[in-house]
Amino acid sequence: MSCVEEILNKLLTTRMPLKPTLKHRSIRKSKVNWSYCLPVAALISVFWVYAAIAQNTAAPAPTSSPAPVDMNMDLRVGLDTMWTMITAFLVFFMNAGFALVESGFCRRKNAVNILAKNLIVFAIATVAYWSIGFAIMFGDGNSFIGFNGFFLAGEDNSPLVNKDYKGVYSALNWTGIPLQAKFFFQLVFAGTAATIVSGAVAERIKFVSFLVFSFFLVAISYAVTGHWIWGGGWLSKMGFYDFAGSTVVHAVGGWAALVGSAVLGSRLGRYSEESTGAMPGHNMGLATLGCLILWLGWFGFNPGSTMALNPKLISQIALTTNMAAATGGIAATVVAWLYLSKPDLSMIINGILGGLVAVTASCAFVSVIDAAIIGAVAGTIVIFAVVFFDRLQIDDPVGALSVHLVNGIWGTLAVGLFSRGEFFGAVPAPKLGLFMGGGMEQLITQSIGVVSVGGFTVLFSFVVWYTISILVDGIRVPPEEEIKGLDVGEHGMEAYSDFARESTEEY
Repeated sequence: MSCVEEILNKLLTTRMPLKPTLKHRSIRKSKVNWSYCLPVAALISVFWVYAAIAQNTAAPAPTSSPAPVDMNMDLRVGLDTMWTMITAFLVFFMNAGFALVESGFCRRKNAVNILAKNLIVFAIATVAYWSIGFAIMFGDGNSFIGFNGFFLAGEDNSPLVNKDYKGVYSALNWTGIPLQAKFFFQLVFAGTAATIVSGAVAERIKFVSFLVFSFFLVAISYAVTGHWIWGGGWLSKMGFYDFAGSTVVHAVGGWAALVGSAVLGSRLGRYSEESTGAMPGHNMGLATLGCLILWLGWFGFNPGSTMALNPKLISQIALTTNMAAATGGIAATVVAWLYLSKPDLSMIINGILGGLVAVTASCAFVSVIDAAIIGAVAGTIVIFAVVFFDRLQIDDPVGALSVHLVNGIWGTLAVGLFSRGEFFGAVPAPKLGLFMGGGMEQLITQSIGVVSVGGFTVLFSFVVWYTISILVDGIRVPPEEEIKGLDVGEHGMEAYSDFARESTEEY
């Protein structure tokens, strides 16, 4: 007799107390105390699982072998997918960095509004890119636009690559990872482009206007120009290269931010005929922490763009990325010290970020010393770009235009100056740059890309901003709301309690 049968027999023959209660009488009539069923069922389940495992262990080998499995391919796909997803998570975490930098650089009465925009924008970008943007950017189509794969639908046999690939996303057939991983990695880049706009239009834009614009930027504008470069479009065929997005992500976000800032106008009290009014950020600790988070996230942004675990190339990209950030921060410190008489922390932060933006296009094609030069130039021009936009009275509270637009352009052109081609293992790669003996050809191609993407993005952004202003009765909050703070006016709450007096003390 088995152990289970002994337990069941014992339970069935167990007598009740001599003086049972009414409850016991009812149980006695049934002769079984069903309260024991749960532990018994658990015991049986354990024995069943054990028996199944033992049976599988002792099972004889099959007479015929199954179809052979390429373990090396499975391992390769697994490692490449894991690498791509981990780096995508790092890029996603950059949303926290943007939120901290922007809220720290702005006044505390608008902190909730800025945090809310940086939080919800990725949700908006997710829906926009899933439903429309990814298909336009990477779906099969023509040299201008893709028109297959909306809502992530359509044929796809990833992770097969190149000639073995069959599907509607041919522009991504070079990477041997599942379609879902390809989409998620590209999604976090699209969300970054939309987030860039938030800082330049901060402290005076209507919340709903920003949300609507973000949707159309990711769904259409970002996707169309992205198709030209990464989706097999006309710029790609011409030989334009942007490895991780100096133009595709940063300059596109910067161009859209420039139009938005110009259309909105400056904040109240920012500019006058005599001088530029100082509006310092309320928490430089948050801004500094945000900068460090973004620096960390860039190790996903640039090395992750390999979308494959290539140890040598990844290591090279990580080094060039870090070096450009370092020299960008040092150059900004020195130039600010000389030009502004003080080593301004906000300039140091933007110098580091400017170096990261600038090296993004060329990180796989340049040496570490090249990256140091690119970063140093970026950190220098950040200072003068901030002053330049202030002289034009284009109000950019966080320096997004100087960091992302100006250095996005500089980084894209730097490919045509410093490219060493396939020397570091990136294939395909641009031609040799001007300083490497390659002549002007690659630099001219890069310049055409800068102008083309900038022109399309500016035109599209102006049309969308203008249309939104008509539909929602203007895109800017009323003056009284701006004075009081968007936290109260737009969200009905404050980031910091007991600071209501600030709204009456400053513009």
